[in-house]
Amino acid sequence: MKNYLLYDFMQVAGGAERVTLTLAEGFPDFQTLVSRCYPDAQPLLDSSTAEVQELRGGWSTCLPRILESMWCFRFRAGRLHDAQTVLYSGFYAPLAVYHQRSGRRLYYCHTIPRFAYDLYDSTLAGFPFWLRPFYAVFVRWFRKQYEAAIGRMDRIFVNSENVRERLRRHTGLDAEVIYPPVATQHFRWLGDDGYYLSTARLVPNKRVDVIVQAFLKMPTRSLVVLSGGPELERLKAIAADAPNIRFTGWQTDESLRRWVGNARCVIYLPVDEDFGMSPVEAMAAGKPVIGVAEGGLLETVVPGNTGVLLAPSPTPDAVVEAVTQIEQMHGAPLSALCLQRAQQFTEEAFIARMASVLR
Repeated sequence: MKNYLLYDFMQVAGGAERVTLTLAEGFPDFQTLVSRCYPDAQPLLDSSTAEVQELRGGWSTCLPRILESMWCFRFRAGRLHDAQTVLYSGFYAPLAVYHQRSGRRLYYCHTIPRFAYDLYDSTLAGFPFWLRPFYAVFVRWFRKQYEAAIGRMDRIFVNSENVRERLRRHTGLDAEVIYPPVATQHFRWLGDDGYYLSTARLVPNKRVDVIVQAFLKMPTRSLVVLSGGPELERLKAIAADAPNIRFTGWQTDESLRRWVGNARCVIYLPVDEDFGMSPVEAMAAGKPVIGVAEGGLLETVVPGNTGVLLAPSPTPDAVVEAVTQIEQMHGAPLSALCLQRAQQFTEEAFIARMASVLR
């Protein structure tokens, strides 16, 4: 086998991991390589027919996750020597490009490594002061490695116009947009139980706290927070056991689809999201989206048509107003528009576009 798909590592059941498996299933003649598969990603791997091979081994298994991945692709990917076509993705897998002596080199960019670029200052501030000089040196070194690696690619693809602009701004490289695959076929309208749904991971940049604060102002409206993360306890404290706010923790894919299928609306307010699969999944179930007018949501949600987009830096009061608008909009015509919009981001459309590239 002389064709390869490379991604950093299978860490969780996240968007990039799902894209990797969709590619592996769609192109079984490509061998899929990652540095390591972690336990949290195992349910996703078990549900897939794809075969994923790990590069890990030897003393490097003792390294932290990122350093292990970088080592594996830089020094353990010799099988790429005579590859015909290699599709790289992620931050660290492109380092394997130096092993490839011939054939086509393609890069699918989910996002640039934001910790080294636009989020560098905020990430640096999160380290103890005595570690910051070491982090600064690492980032300067890593930027050079990353830009040199992707600069060797024959073609670069990104998952949204948002990421395209970000890549161009920080590296000077341009790219072609291929929207990522969303498993729209698994989502469907099941009913309207009246509750509003948040599916975002509980981290600060998803702004779930704004959503919780909004529903404290709307005691007659129900919110279900269908996820987990490091912010869980803080958000529960904000909710203060309000009877209209429920935290379920992470759910299986099947359970997630039931919750989405029976919701009235999905609320998703991330900071400058790369693309954002959750809004598309909601629309695939005929559900409108309350989002924010920044990042990838500008490319998926149509304001007044498939949902409401709030101004950047949304407030709880803005969410309350958006809920009022949704209450006036919801119904069969709105669901039909949502379903129609979601069909632009299907797995079939993604595989067809990638086939035109890889074949």
